[in-house]
Amino acid sequence: MVNPGIEQMVSQLRAVAAQASSSSSSVSETSASGHDFAALLQSAVNEVNTTQQDAKTLTQQFEQGDPTANLQDVVVSLQKASLSFQTMVQVRNKLVSAYQEIMNMQV
Repeated sequence: MVNPGIEQMVSQLRAVAAQASSSSSSVSETSASGHDFAALLQSAVNEVNTTQQDAKTLTQQFEQGDPTANLQDVVVSLQKASLSFQTMVQVRNKLVSAYQEIMNMQV
């Protein structure tokens, strides 16, 4: 079972990576894609937050004995939340590393 939000995030990240790798970009395109990247990053963070909130809600329902929440759904949602959070941490680490590398470049 694949979360459509995660698939959307992955496709958006691939689109941004393809845009960044293209060699024919102008200054106006760079500033526009910078804004798009910020929006993409914000939406990815919001998606991770939503996934974690859903997992928390489902866990609480299961703990309270709600018959609609079963153990398999709880475990799957917790794993999705964990995986999305770990992915976001790795993206953050790469961004910090890239920023530090850019800042250390001599002009």
